[in-house]
Amino acid sequence: FQDLYNTLRVRSMTLLLQQLCLVLGAALLVQGLLSYGNQAWVLPRWIMMYGSLLALVALFLWRVLYSTLGLAALGGQRILFLGALPILGEIAGRLLERPELGFVPIGYLEDNNAGDLYPGVARLGEVSELRRIVEKTKPDRIVVGMAERRKHLPVQDLLDLRLSGVRVEEAAAMYETAFSRVCSAELKPGHLIYTAELGPSADKLLLQSLYSTLIALAGTILTLPLMVIVAFAVKLSSPGPVLFRQTRVGQNGRHFTLYKFRSMRADAEAASGAVWAIENDPRVTPVGRWLRKLRLDELPQFFNVLRGDMSIVGPRPERPEFVQTLTVQIPYYRQRVCVKPGITGLAQINHKYTDSIEDSITKLEYDLYYIKNLSPALDAFIIFHTLKVMLLGRGAQ
Repeated sequence: FQDLYNTLRVRSMTLLLQQLCLVLGAALLVQGLLSYGNQAWVLPRWIMMYGSLLALVALFLWRVLYSTLGLAALGGQRILFLGALPILGEIAGRLLERPELGFVPIGYLEDNNAGDLYPGVARLGEVSELRRIVEKTKPDRIVVGMAERRKHLPVQDLLDLRLSGVRVEEAAAMYETAFSRVCSAELKPGHLIYTAELGPSADKLLLQSLYSTLIALAGTILTLPLMVIVAFAVKLSSPGPVLFRQTRVGQNGRHFTLYKFRSMRADAEAASGAVWAIENDPRVTPVGRWLRKLRLDELPQFFNVLRGDMSIVGPRPERPEFVQTLTVQIPYYRQRVCVKPGITGLAQINHKYTDSIEDSITKLEYDLYYIKNLSPALDAFIIFHTLKVMLLGRGAQ
């Protein structure tokens, strides 16, 4: 919950110590709360105090040791880049920043010698020297990212290497592994048309619909008292309706009415029309700011899930005005509506609110990755991190 598994490399010992103290503080709090339920569950004071101190020291030393020695000892797959497209530089930077991903960039081959692919990744030679460099460096994987492939791509060499056991893949595939999102800049229509992995199967969609309905039903029952309190707070804080109703685009482009607790003034778009939310949006009411920060304004969307308009997890449902504009400006944007939109999603937990075309492109990359890899395990991962976002107030506007 304190992000100690997101980045296994210790970048700051002070931050690590703070995170571990928060973890132990939460454990002590839970133990204290359990004692009110049953005195038999109370641990002796010396176990709690000395055990916590021992855990703090042991975990701190273990994480530092693992970060400095463990990652180096484990090593990783050796990656050789073929070409010098900008996407390869992004991948190399990501792999160097996140050694726990298990990949080690060893260099790149490129004919023009235009400059460094990424600081710390050396140019090893020209594309024509592929066989010699592979024999010398022994890479486990070759990632291809060449701007001009016709008559320049060493197809026969790559085929021989592939058959000898060296994995060869395109830069777009490695980008997905490194960033957990699709690279829209390298996405080609053929990737979508011929891939067997892009669209989720009917069985997966049926299963998702089933557990989304059960979660929404349980969520509605458990949060009903909270929804009543929020409704009174909205009603008393500013004039206007308690619920905010807005037309959104659902699965296969079908329009539906989205329900939320109103967090803006009732006349927020009277003069401007449909516009994106911005940081410190002046249209948001004081109560609405807290609702957005804690994501409580989203609770009425449980009813959208029960009606079958949405799932618990999926791409964010956008307004028809935005969908019409973004479909023209962003390739493959309309492909995101092949599944039901969700209350939360991979894009929502990894990226801030959309307020520009660039943000929409990044979110689309997460959405396409989600659609390609849709599964109960991924949904569970997203739901857990959504709870973190709600409790820690991250990414709200």
